[in-house]
Amino acid sequence: MNIYVANIPWKATEEQLKQLFSEYGEVSSAKIIMDKVTQRSRGFGFVEMADDAAGKSAIDQLNGADFLGKNLVVNEARPREEGSGGGRGNRGGGGGGFRRGDFNRDY
Repeated sequence: MNIYVANIPWKATEEQLKQLFSEYGEVSSAKIIMDKVTQRSRGFGFVEMADDAAGKSAIDQLNGADFLGKNLVVNEARPREEGSGGGRGNRGGGGGGFRRGDFNRDY
C-alpha cells in the first residue's frame, strides 16, 4: 500500500519516517520529497507498506498524530493522473472575435 504523508517537519529524515510507520508493519520504503533547487524538504512524502491491512492501520493511527512537533496528514496515496503536470490537453475550438459587419447589425 502506498501512503501519502503531509505536514512532515523539515528536520525529519526518511529513516525517522520509516521508523514511525514500522510500528504498524513492514515498511518497504519511505521517501521525503525534496525541492530540486534548494534541496530542502517540501514537507510531504510517501511511505510504502508491504501489507494493506498494516497500511490502513497506520493511516488510522497516524493521521493527525504529532511527529516531531507537527500534526501529520496521512492518507492513501492516489495514483498519478496521466498527463498531469501542466499539460494543456486538446481543447479544440478556434479563436473568437467578430465577423466583418457584425458591429453594424441591429440586435
